[in-house]
Amino acid sequence: MRLAARGLTLRRQGRAVVDRVDLALPARGAVALVGPNGAGKSTLLSLLAGLAVPDAGSVLLDGAALLGLSVAQRARAVGYMPQRFAPYWDLGVAELMGMRLQADPAGPLRRAGLQDFAGRRWSTLSGGEQARVLLATVLATDPPVLLADEPGAALDVRHRLALVEALAARGRERLVVVAMHDLELAFEHFERIVVLSAGRCVLDGGHELLHAAALDAVFGVRFERIAAPPHTLLRARRLEASDAD
Repeated sequence: MRLAARGLTLRRQGRAVVDRVDLALPARGAVALVGPNGAGKSTLLSLLAGLAVPDAGSVLLDGAALLGLSVAQRARAVGYMPQRFAPYWDLGVAELMGMRLQADPAGPLRRAGLQDFAGRRWSTLSGGEQARVLLATVLATDPPVLLADEPGAALDVRHRLALVEALAARGRERLVVVAMHDLELAFEHFERIVVLSAGRCVLDGGHELLHAAALDAVFGVRFERIAAPPHTLLRARRLEASDAD
């Protein structure tokens, strides 16, 4: 396994935000991490990235304790794309990329199709442009592991779809784990779905989870499954009082 969580637990104000999570993630694969608000998705990603210290359990990277590695070693191995990013200074795109690479950013910007953005300041970029730049910056060192936390949350439909497709495609050669809310995008583009509820991993599998009754229970709705070959669409309906009885 490239990345593994063993009994991972993190408590805040006496509550387990991540509760004894065991997870084994291979060297390649596109994994969607889904669950309702407050399920612990962002916290789990921060633990897997080594940005937070667990109260119990451990994260292993290629069999070694992640927190036992230097910050530089972790940064080279694990790329982390936060839900929101705003540099303290209004830097230019080339400056941001150069800080990540510690080298001339011209080549990586060109390969990412962002050469025309090199002189642009962060504040002048649209939401979609910022997401493209942030992803290119994280990927500039080609990390073996990419963790992304709701990367398309602030984007319009077109840009969100393009970003999700790019992340999922990377899973063919590297490990990619993406926390997301959009279940249809998750099931359409990711080969493995991990479902969190109240800090615990309650479902872990492939597209067969679309038909799991437990999925409805986790989100507290009744899903209508609509066949739209080659996909199945989910339409959520609120539970009525009779459904809860």
